Amino acid sequence: MEASEEVDNAAAAVAAPMGPPNFPMVWVDQLCKFVGTGEGLGFEAATELETRKYLLEAFDERQQIAASAGSIPSFYRKKPSENSAGMKVQRLAKFRFLKKQAEALLNADDLDTMWVLLRENCSVDETSGTEKMNYEDFCHIATLCTEQVGPKCRKFFSACNFLKFEKDDFGRIAILPFYLYVMRTVSLTQARIDMSELDEDGDGFLQPQEMEAYVRGLIPNLAQLRHIPSPFLSMYSRIAARKFYFFCDPLRRGKLCIKKVLLSNCLAELMELHQETEEEGGGTEPVDNWFSLSSAQRICDTFLGLDKDMNGTLSKEEVHAYADGTLTKIFIERESGISYNG
Repeated sequence: MEASEEVDNAAAAVAAPMGPPNFPMVWVDQLCKFVGTGEGLGFEAATELETRKYLLEAFDERQQIAASAGSIPSFYRKKPSENSAGMKVQRLAKFRFLKKQAEALLNADDLDTMWVLLRENCSVDETSGTEKMNYEDFCHIATLCTEQVGPKCRKFFSACNFLKFEKDDFGRIAILPFYLYVMRTVSLTQARIDMSELDEDGDGFLQPQEMEAYVRGLIPNLAQLRHIPSPFLSMYSRIAARKFYFFCDPLRRGKLCIKKVLLSNCLAELMELHQETEEEGGGTEPVDNWFSLSSAQRICDTFLGLDKDMNGTLSKEEVHAYADGTLTKIFIERESGISYNG
């Protein structure tokens, strides 16, 4: 009889659903208390825990203030005053962020190495003679670039990037458009970093003097502007900056959005001056580029020729003399007050 009861109890235990244990999970409470005290943590983890604690306290305090006020929370905060602790922290964080972004960029040697690897591991189209690569070659080149250049080039060799380019019947893409895409991305990112460094208040806009400083700092890297006369350097920067303001600031707010400048045709035209000229071989500088030195000198000479009283601005009468008086009075009225000094 006792054996029968034991069998029944065992069967009932197997058939019964498993439920939570009846004993309290003391070890969970103890572990939570241990982690909460910060004991056994390293210096960085302890610092992170302490920082989180202060941030949570500050958040709870603001939530209580907002709840007691019974109004819409403030969405505008005044910028920190100059030389304040907040401004110094903001500038330091900005500097460290931009430095980190600059270190992740490919330099000229890295781009040259990538181009060599692309050409060495591609196939030539028998019909057009174009150098192409399929996805298998694409992944193989990615591995080689990672080994020779570093992990910073890995982001360019993603499946999404491969699908962005036109493929032939064999699923291959041309290596030249891909390489130009990499160069364009690196160039725009570097330009964004340079402009952000000049953006003192960090609002994403450039003031006139900041835009002029960017152009002035870019001139030594432009092959066609290396021999610009020193007295004309400041004037050229001012003329080039005004070109950006005319097209990228249609509302005349007096500041340029960095994103609009990066996407503008003006910046692409200015970057064309990176290309070397055939000056030594008897060639001439291309005059169709508005930012060329000859174009800037022609604009400056035209302005000086119209400025009869040499006061640095053009009056309505002086503007009327431009292009043999072909400008209408309505246009002159809208554009009156053109300044020589910007």
